[in-house]
Amino acid sequence: MRPTHRRLAATAAGLMLLPVALVGCGIIGSAEKPAAKPERAPAEEAATRSRERVQAYLDAMTAKDAAAGRSQLCALLQDGFDLAATGPNGDFADHFEVPQATITDVRSGPRGQEVSVSVSVTAGKRKTTRPLVFTVTKDGGDWCIAGEAPGGAPAAGATPTGVVPTPAS
Repeated sequence: MRPTHRRLAATAAGLMLLPVALVGCGIIGSAEKPAAKPERAPAEEAATRSRERVQAYLDAMTAKDAAAGRSQLCALLQDGFDLAATGPNGDFADHFEVPQATITDVRSGPRGQEVSVSVSVTAGKRKTTRPLVFTVTKDGGDWCIAGEAPGGAPAAGATPTGVVPTPAS
């Protein structure tokens, strides 16, 4: 039995498309590198980025650099920060100094990473140390401080990430 013209044309077209199909399936030409493994586990990455953001904020408080402090905050907090930061009770008020600020713990909390700190404040001859908790979250592609509250016991449901306390520079 002789192949017909149509049968030959269909076979030739199929053979011409075979390499394209095999490349699409990854059988031929898969010289791609395997997907890169993340350098850190997500929990470790979150703890590290949260610590970095809060440390930068503490350094800004110590240096009285309100612009640097503002840049660590999520966009929604920045307007409120502008109004309150240098006010009488603001983190960057002129009448007090921050001689020491130390990160004491980083935990995963219900609204993001919770970074506990101990901040020493002097106003004239008076000195006090207060615990604070910063909530750090990922906003878009960047990490930022989403909240600051008086410290104390960790929030319910918060789990420690094994962070060693470090003093602010």
